[in-house]
Amino acid sequence: MSDTFARARSAQEETVSRRRFCAAACQAASCAALASIASACGGDGPTSPSGQVTTLPRLSGQLAGSTAVRVTATSAVADVGSAALVESTGGVFLISRTGANSFSAIDAVCTHEGCTVTGATATEYVCPCHGSRYDRSGHVTNGPAKASLRQYATTFADGVVTISI
Repeated sequence: MSDTFARARSAQEETVSRRRFCAAACQAASCAALASIASACGGDGPTSPSGQVTTLPRLSGQLAGSTAVRVTATSAVADVGSAALVESTGGVFLISRTGANSFSAIDAVCTHEGCTVTGATATEYVCPCHGSRYDRSGHVTNGPAKASLRQYATTFADGVVTISI
C-alpha cells in the first residue's frame, strides 16, 4: 500500500493547477512584451538616433519683455554652420549660424512626443527619444515625427542674437 501511496503523491506533485499554469504563461508573455518594447526603443533601427550625433552645446537666453529671447553669440555659435540649444524662461530653442551675421531659430521641442531635441549632425537636429531628425530649418527629414518644428525670426546686432517669440 505504501508503493501505491507514493505513486499517487508523485502524480499529484507533477500536476500543475490551472491557476499556476496561467500565472506562468502571463509572466512569460509579459517578459516577451517587455523585451520587444526595450528593443524598439534602442539599437540602430531606422528611427533611432545613430550616426555622428553630438550633443549640442547649451546657451542661456534672457527673456526680453514678452516677445524676445536674447542670446550672446559665444564661441558655441561663432562659426557658420554651428548650432546650439538655447534655454530660457521664454522657451527652448535651437539656433544655428547660417551666415556671418545671420541665424535661424526653431523650437527645440520634438513634435513626436515632446522631448527636447538635444543632438545634431553636421546638417540635422536629432531627437534623443525616438530619433526624429529635422533639417536646420526645422523640417522633418526622418520620423517618427510628422510635423515640422516652429521657426522664429531672428536679428543679430552687437554680438547678440534676438529670437522673436
